[in-house]
Amino acid sequence: MMKGTFYRRVCKNYFDPIYMDIFRDKIFISQDTRDEGNETEANRMSKLRRTRKKVTKQHLFSTEVGEMDISNSKDDTRDGTQLPTTPHISSRMKHIKQEMVKNHLQFVRFEATDLHGVSRSKSIPAHFFQEKVIHGVCMPRGYLELIPNPKDDEVDHIRATCFNSDIVLMPELSTFRVLPWAERTARVICDTFTVTGEPLLTSPRYIAKRQLSQLQDSGFSLLSAFIYDFCIFAVPEIINSKTISFPASTLLNNHDQPFIQELVDGLYHTGANVESFSSSTRPGQMEICFLPEFGISAADNAFTLRTGVKEVARKYNYIASFFIETGFCNSGILSHSLWDVDGKENMFCSSSGIEELTITGKKWLAGLLKHSAALSCLMAPAVSCRKRYSKESKDLKDSVPTTWGYNDNSCAFNIKCHGEKGTRIENKLGSATANPYLVLAATVAAGLDGLQSSDGVLVGPDDSTDLYQSKPSEIPLKLEDALVALEEDQCLRQALGETFIRYFVAMKKYELENEETDAERNKFLEYFI
Repeated sequence: MMKGTFYRRVCKNYFDPIYMDIFRDKIFISQDTRDEGNETEANRMSKLRRTRKKVTKQHLFSTEVGEMDISNSKDDTRDGTQLPTTPHISSRMKHIKQEMVKNHLQFVRFEATDLHGVSRSKSIPAHFFQEKVIHGVCMPRGYLELIPNPKDDEVDHIRATCFNSDIVLMPELSTFRVLPWAERTARVICDTFTVTGEPLLTSPRYIAKRQLSQLQDSGFSLLSAFIYDFCIFAVPEIINSKTISFPASTLLNNHDQPFIQELVDGLYHTGANVESFSSSTRPGQMEICFLPEFGISAADNAFTLRTGVKEVARKYNYIASFFIETGFCNSGILSHSLWDVDGKENMFCSSSGIEELTITGKKWLAGLLKHSAALSCLMAPAVSCRKRYSKESKDLKDSVPTTWGYNDNSCAFNIKCHGEKGTRIENKLGSATANPYLVLAATVAAGLDGLQSSDGVLVGPDDSTDLYQSKPSEIPLKLEDALVALEEDQCLRQALGETFIRYFVAMKKYELENEETDAERNKFLEYFI
């Protein structure tokens, strides 16, 4: 009975039940597919009508009993959350089957992100893939979020039965990709649900998709790309904390070409288009820039990189890390621009040709500045991440001003008005250790508040100095103060969800209270951030 309840609820939340039953009956059951060849068109249409009637009744019943409805989290295909039509699903599964046969796949990873942005997965034999697409793959809940004491009040449980239980990974078929760096293996990115069928409210990907849906409802879409720094270490050098910052050699653009080529080519075949790569400012440090994409794809690409670069590096006896060591700054920049819902017009670009933001762009930036203190908590979520905020300051302060400027790479928010991409904002608060889904979600939430809030109204269209009447929030230098700013930011609390905020704050407080040693961090460097 529990399985039936879960199936109906996941159908309602993840797929429309009408299409999901058609999906199940007409695609995955191979015996039925063979039998359908002997059916007449009239019989097939009659069967389809019966299926629609049956599922519609279930849908009405589930609504009457008050099950959670997340229909508001719909996006178009650009944001990756709207249900594709039945022909698209059928075509996608047909393509997946062809890929599995063509590449002689043996395993498929069902991947989901945890709160840190680390990939957690279960691999299943390829011949079970169709079955697992229907029923999902179970995983202990503690793999993706905290396992709190049920007596504590810092977390909110939907139901008592959900505490410390399994969660279910439901794949998004559009993310199915063969992994070039893993032998006869593919991956699919999953959304997460409780065993009773509700979406996991602490899921960073779910939160990001929900914010993109809010953005679409407001008549906009987001074109964005991540720019990451990461370090490559030679394995023998990882001995202790004194040698961790000194890799064997600096990776210049033309150094170790096979490694770079395999990484970039592999990312391309997983759908993550690398626009450029280069050596960065530190020994062994690289910068990689993705091609901008609409919707959730930008965060999916970053999520793919975070695991892919580690797997490719291991093949060359390297270790790749996004962790920020003392003296290093591995940044995670979100370059983004706001477009109309059809993705045809950049809402940041001025029609006059002047290199400045439009009023819409200035309001969006006003929201980012207003919430910069809380944003920094999600975008620089570790103690070492925040040291770079004050690296240019000689004074001992608790916070630093939030800066912005045109074509100024030293600012927290850099407005670039050149190039074929048009006007865009680089949100440079982030470090490479931040979860890309949370960075995307928080940026959208803050920007939307700037568009909708009267606090962000500009004096006039030519005003480029005073973005809004109130002073921008300052960036706390201590993680403890940033956590307070996040808890007190009612806009982000509402946008990201009370449950997520409580979990995130509880996790960070635990990390601060139980700071690991350098030796412990180095031991697990390869498997973590």
